[in-house]
Parts: sequence; structure tokens; C-alpha cells
Amino acid sequence: MPTEPLLSALVLTPGVVALLLLATPREAVRLQRWAGLAASLVTLALALVAWSRFDPANPAFQFVEVRAWLPTVGIAYRLGMDGISLLLVLLTAFLQPLVFISSWKPIQARVKGYVVSMLLLETGILGAFLATDLFLFYVFWELMLLPMYFIIGVWGGDRRIYAAVKFVLFTLAGSLLMLVGIIYLSTLQHAKTGTWSFNYADMVGLSIPMGEGFWHSPQMLLFAAFALAFAIKVPVFPLHTWLPDAHTEAPTGGSIILAGVLLKLGTYGLLRFNRPLFPEAWQRATPLFLTLAVIAIIYGALVAWAQRDMKRLVAYSSVSHMGFIVLGLFAGTLTSTQGALIQMVNHGLSTGALFLLVGVIYDRRHTRMIEDFGGLAAVMPLYTGAFMISTLASIGLPGLNGFVGEFLILTGAFPRHPTAVVLAATGIVLGAVYMLSLVQRVFWNSLRHEENRTLQDLTWQEVLAFAPMGTLMVWIGVHPGTFLSLSEAAVRRLIGG
Repeated sequence: MPTEPLLSALVLTPGVVALLLLATPREAVRLQRWAGLAASLVTLALALVAWSRFDPANPAFQFVEVRAWLPTVGIAYRLGMDGISLLLVLLTAFLQPLVFISSWKPIQARVKGYVVSMLLLETGILGAFLATDLFLFYVFWELMLLPMYFIIGVWGGDRRIYAAVKFVLFTLAGSLLMLVGIIYLSTLQHAKTGTWSFNYADMVGLSIPMGEGFWHSPQMLLFAAFALAFAIKVPVFPLHTWLPDAHTEAPTGGSIILAGVLLKLGTYGLLRFNRPLFPEAWQRATPLFLTLAVIAIIYGALVAWAQRDMKRLVAYSSVSHMGFIVLGLFAGTLTSTQGALIQMVNHGLSTGALFLLVGVIYDRRHTRMIEDFGGLAAVMPLYTGAFMISTLASIGLPGLNGFVGEFLILTGAFPRHPTAVVLAATGIVLGAVYMLSLVQRVFWNSLRHEENRTLQDLTWQEVLAFAPMGTLMVWIGVHPGTFLSLSEAAVRRLIGG
């Protein structure tokens, strides 16, 4: 079978550079920073090449690459890209250079370790989005765990060890069950065909028994094993408790990648694996996940409203926003699923930008408490403008990206689940309340603290990190078809719409 090396280059470039950087001396900080940025830019260029060569009318995997790995048990190195994975690969490759730019000054200790961890993390994320062998997907899924653990645990805040260990324990608890599910799927494939395979296409073709009850239904048990791993990563309420701690303690770059991309691996997994592999179980579990999604939307918004720490507020807002994405996926229509996909991108941009901007003000004042600010609009006009664009995108102002995703999700879900949509819509109102309240208190209340009078506005590096995100927030809000058209054929094929 002919192979296409583009995806391997895309996945392995960051990882190879990371391994090469391990051989550099600790003092070669400048080399390490520039090498990390260069590797991320090359990866972005490869992602753009894939986009330029991608056929959006073709719903199948493109640029397919297959190489034997462990043939005796049917494990192969399989990569492929469809419209669904293309969107998330573009988001990952887009955010990583901005993370390196935003970390240029804040990260001064153990720079080599930070750059290596970020590059290995990018390889793991890209590999997970592109793997079409379930065992290979699991390898990339686990590869992400260690770099993120170090990013939080080494370069994080005062409670970084607690947050890092909590992140690892939650993730491992789900992923080990998923590994058991993957192995069981392979045994079913072997029983059916007489050959071992972990190929995604072979698994989709399996007819898994759907028995009565939960414990006597292989399909329900497998659905649960996969869904738990992905629900923890989203995170779905009530499995969300690791997220605020991880966000609060992570360095700015870690928070951007965590919110921008890592959470999307959970919703991607639900869509890519749970829906096509276990269709009857998906239908049976839909009421439960719709209920949890609505709870997450409202609960996350209310808890965010109560926060006094800016970063923790944005972290809880992620719980609410990810609830909308889960709602869109389980509503099950083409419109709601497309809305969920574009909202994954939107959330990565707007929430990533908010974490970037909270990190900017923390670097200057070494506090994130809302009460320590006020009147910043008069002191930091560029910063205020950037924060306002991100806020308005986050709350779904028409003309910005957040509106497109939320509108498609609610419109697509309403015919089938009107009650869930009405309840979820209250989360949009609450989102406006807590975000605009934050903006009022930080930027337009009285300038009471003398330390705030001399704060430096955005530097050119910070503008360079924010400007691409701000540009895409506007572009998607005005012209969403640029990205929606990429995934429509693949979504139709996957959901049967």
C-alpha cells in the first residue's frame, strides 16, 4: 500500500527536535528557545500544507500511512486525516508557536526541560488526532501524560505537585480502562475474522452484542470503558475536579495548551470512537450525557461567577463551555455536531487567549485576585482591548467565533431536545454575567491600588502572541464556512447524516 509521509513529518517533527535538544547543554537557553519555536513553526507549515492539499468533499481518511509494527498481533503504525482531525490538528499546530512566544520571558528556569516537554506534548497530541490504529492512539494518548505532568509540576504555582498528581491519577484511571476496552475489541475482531487487528476501520465494522442491562451488554461495557477516559479528559461533570487545580497551578503556556487542545481530545474521542463503534450504547447513554452536559453548563457558570481568582474563573468557564460541546455531540444532528466541532476550535482560541492575558497581568503584579485590580483601562489600553475581544468571543457576541458554535449547537439540538436547549441557554446568560462582571471590576472600577498606576501595557511579544488568536476569533465569526466546510463530509459519514 502506498504511504504518504506528510503526516509522519507533522507528528514526529516536534518529538525529534525535543530528543535532539536533550543533548544540548543546560546553558544553551537561546538555542533551545529558538529551536522549540522553529520546530513548532515547521509543524504549523506542514499542517498548512496538509490543509492546502486536503479534499473536503472526500469523507475518507486522506494522506494515509500504514507501516507494520507488531504484525503478529495486528498492531500497525497507521495515520490518516479526515475533516474532523484536520480542524484539531490545525488548532494544535496554530497554538504551539504562540505558547513558545508567550513563554519567552515568563519561563526563565529549566528552559530546556520546558521546551522539550512542550514539543513532546505536541507530538502526543498530533499523534492522537491522526492515529487510525487503536493501539497507536493509546500510545500517543499516554505519551501526552508525562510532559503535561512535568509542565504543571515543575513550572507551576505553589500547589503544583498536588495539581500534577491529581491530573495524572484522574487520567490514568480512565485510560487504563480504555486499554482494556481496546484489547477486548481486538479479541472480538479476532473471533469474527480469525486475524488480529487494531485498525479503526475494522473495529467500526464489528457488530458488538447489545444485551439487556449494563453488566450483560458487551457494547455498553465497552462504551463505558472508552467514555470514562474521554469524559475525564473533557472533563464531564462530576469528573471535572482536576481541571480547576491544573489550570490554576499550570504556567500560562500549560494552561493555553490544556484548555486549547488537551480538553478537545476528550470530545474528539467521544465523537471518533464512542459514536461509530458503539452506536446502540450511544443512543442509550444520550439522556445521561445530555443531563450531565446541562449540569456542567449551569454549574460551571455559577461557580465561575463566585470566583475571586481570575485564572480560576476562566478555568470554571471551561467546564461550562465544554458542556456545550458535549451537548452538541450527543444531540446527534449534523448541525449540532458541526457546531460542537467548530466550538472546540472557538474555545481553544478564546479561552487560550484569556489564559494568555491573565498570565500577562500576573507576570506584572504577581496576583490574580480580582479585588487587587481596577481601572486598568486607563493604564493598559492595548491589554484592555485584547481582553475585551476575548471576553466578547467567549460569551458569544454575534460577529465573533463563540456565537457561531453556540448558535449551531443550540439550533441543531432544539428539534430533538428542546428542554435541554432551553436550560443550556441560561448558561449563555450566566456566561455574560460572570465575564462582564470580571471586566467591570478589573478594567473600569476605580483605580484604587497604586501598584496598578505604572503597569506596562502589552509588549510586542505579547501582542504577537495574541494577535493571531484575535484575528481568528473575528474571521470565524464573520466567515465560519472556511472551517465548517472542511469537516462536513466527514461528519456526515461518521454520524450517518
